[in-house]
Amino acid sequence: MRVDVVDPPAYTPPYDRALCAALARAGAEVELVTSRFAYGPVPPAEGYEASELFYRAAARTGLATGPVGRAVKGLGHVPGMLRLRRRARRADVVHFQWLTFPGLDSRLLPDRPRVWTVHDPPPEGAAGKGWAAAAKEMDALVAHSELGAQTITERLGVARERIHVIPHGPLDYLTALPEERPLPAELRGTEGPVILCFGLIRPYKGVDVLLEAFRELDGAELWIVGRPMIDLAPLRAAAERCRGTVRWLPRFVTDPEIPALFRRADLVVLPYREADQSGVLYTALAFGNAIVATTVGGFPEVAAHGDALRLVPPGDAPALARALGELLADEVERRRLAAAAQAAAAGPYSWDGIAQRTLALYDQVMGAA
Repeated sequence: MRVDVVDPPAYTPPYDRALCAALARAGAEVELVTSRFAYGPVPPAEGYEASELFYRAAARTGLATGPVGRAVKGLGHVPGMLRLRRRARRADVVHFQWLTFPGLDSRLLPDRPRVWTVHDPPPEGAAGKGWAAAAKEMDALVAHSELGAQTITERLGVARERIHVIPHGPLDYLTALPEERPLPAELRGTEGPVILCFGLIRPYKGVDVLLEAFRELDGAELWIVGRPMIDLAPLRAAAERCRGTVRWLPRFVTDPEIPALFRRADLVVLPYREADQSGVLYTALAFGNAIVATTVGGFPEVAAHGDALRLVPPGDAPALARALGELLADEVERRRLAAAAQAAAAGPYSWDGIAQRTLALYDQVMGAA
């Protein structure tokens, strides 16, 4: 079976490449069709091909980010989709991870069996019309959770039987990088427990709620690490009111820097207001961290496997403070949560299991086509 896995904007290189490698180990002939990732190195292609078919002009000129970069990429999108249509004639299945312009892309899809993984909740109302048009043209859709599947049905009007729940896998390639970097200078010298909040800093991530919860905690440090997509001034002001130390690393963190962060963390916290799934969660599972998360999206479904997460309601700073305080004081429970995270990563969320379920879906759509 020949499969083209397609991520035009290279939104999720770690996920794309882990899936491609797992499909290749399972016997599929796989090509990842994507663009150059602008922010750092990506995992090497193991057992599959990788082609940077999209946004070549933006990559050549170095204008892959910012307003000008987005304009250059926009101009190059249709030629990229047309190249994909020609390339995909030899594929048995084309599996889209992301669509840059869903409404436009719905008219440019290859004439092959098509699958689309909807990683994020679709927008509501008029903003979702393009998504609905693209979903209509797919032979099947993939959601990472039952709640995600329900959201797709409600917002895009897709029949539930067309949506297949296949979980996200742990980003375990990060645990075996050929080279790891030490902790950056901004985070060195900590002897006590560390609470890690990692990833792009956006409003829905609930960092403000976390800082409110951390205000009265003592005996631990809070590390907020990731590229900010909002003004940090209000969050830094809130951090000044905390009794404990808050350290910041407000930039994009490359793969070789990630292991030291998660190996050092005593707790990983995801105080999200909303989400379907999170690459941060699956990084923490891979490293066997004790995890505190909110009851949003598919997080409760992960927690159901061996009680692998401590859950709190979203937006509830007192509940989050209690959970963090209890776990900081209970090393035995932290170890239990860490062991449960490792078991979930090796069991129901393993990439080999995900590959088998994905190949079964490909067989189904090929048979229907």
